[in-house]
Amino acid sequence: MHRTVKIALEAIPLIAFAAIAGWVFLRALKRSEDPARLIFKWTLTALVLGFMIWKAAPMADPNTYGVAAYDGILLTAISAMVLAVIWRHGIASIVAKPFGSLYDGGDREAEPRPLYSIAQARQKRGNYAEAVALIRQQLDKFPTDFDGQLMLATIQARDLNDLPGAEITVGRLCRQPGHAPGNIALALNTLADWQLKFAQDREAAKRALERIIALFPETELEALAAQRIAHLADTAFLIEAHDRKRIAVAAGVKDLGLLAVEQQPKAPESDPQKQAADYVKQLEEHPLDTEAREKLAILYADYYGRLDLAADQFEQLITHPHQPARRVVHWLNLLADLQVRHSADYETVRQTLQRIINLFPDAAAAQTARNRLDHLKLEFKARQAGQTLKLGAYEQDIGLKGNLPRQL
Repeated sequence: MHRTVKIALEAIPLIAFAAIAGWVFLRALKRSEDPARLIFKWTLTALVLGFMIWKAAPMADPNTYGVAAYDGILLTAISAMVLAVIWRHGIASIVAKPFGSLYDGGDREAEPRPLYSIAQARQKRGNYAEAVALIRQQLDKFPTDFDGQLMLATIQARDLNDLPGAEITVGRLCRQPGHAPGNIALALNTLADWQLKFAQDREAAKRALERIIALFPETELEALAAQRIAHLADTAFLIEAHDRKRIAVAAGVKDLGLLAVEQQPKAPESDPQKQAADYVKQLEEHPLDTEAREKLAILYADYYGRLDLAADQFEQLITHPHQPARRVVHWLNLLADLQVRHSADYETVRQTLQRIINLFPDAAAAQTARNRLDHLKLEFKARQAGQTLKLGAYEQDIGLKGNLPRQL
């Protein structure tokens, strides 16, 4: 029993060596470009090593003296040269491989990717059915590939006039997990573009944009989609733009350059009160319309002289979550401009600019705000020097105070 254990312990290193050698040989065989040639090299190497063990090694023993020792050394050298000839390419590859891998990537397997170049070539030649078939072949292998699905929907909508098919393709894409939110929003925005351009269907475009709001609530994508919905043209306008009618142009004023200044035609003046009412109505229907709210705030400050109402509108814009940083910076700077223009005190303007620094301390806008703060007193002095004295003051009955949407 003791002898059996001893034999087993002695056999463990041999078994481990054989296992490692077998794994190395199998791995090399799988990665070889010419497996038959590699097997031939191994066989030839085994014969040479066998000859060295059988003939050359005993004769090259240092304890051996005379001609036999010299013959053993000579046979060993010859065997080594034969092995070098057999494996010269492998040895050179081992030395050069680290340097070559810097340029060709080495033996790393390329990640499989769909190929759409042939389909794109077919599309450019007008062979849309072939292009669709080739894209579907790639999508069978890569069913969740975003570029391929959007390309397929584009050909369906733009080239094959199959807008329902494109809508189905985009819908299938949106239901797949793993796509980035930005890609989903891109696909739905593109679908909305197709609905407006090819079908003049405002409601279908609105449904596509509303899906962005449903999929990504309380995000920047929601805010952008809501802003676009607020400015969608109605169907009648889209149809009219698609089927343009001829417009008769009346004859212009003759000898315009010879007329006196008071006789020259003037551009029609806009009605600020009507504009303000229109903006309020727009915000009642689309509370997330930041463009209308910004214009309403400017009207409150510049026309009605109500900086407090303007500041309230800007506050709703600035504090609404998930607004893009560049827009928040724009609104704060615009509010500061209005405050300076309408004689707010220094501390009020300073606090407005300080909010930019507090909200975005590492952004370039923060440094711009710091620079403006450094010169803010000079800005106030320049403004005061250019002001003229106004006689009389009154508050207009703007009729809008109690009708303002308080939240976006």
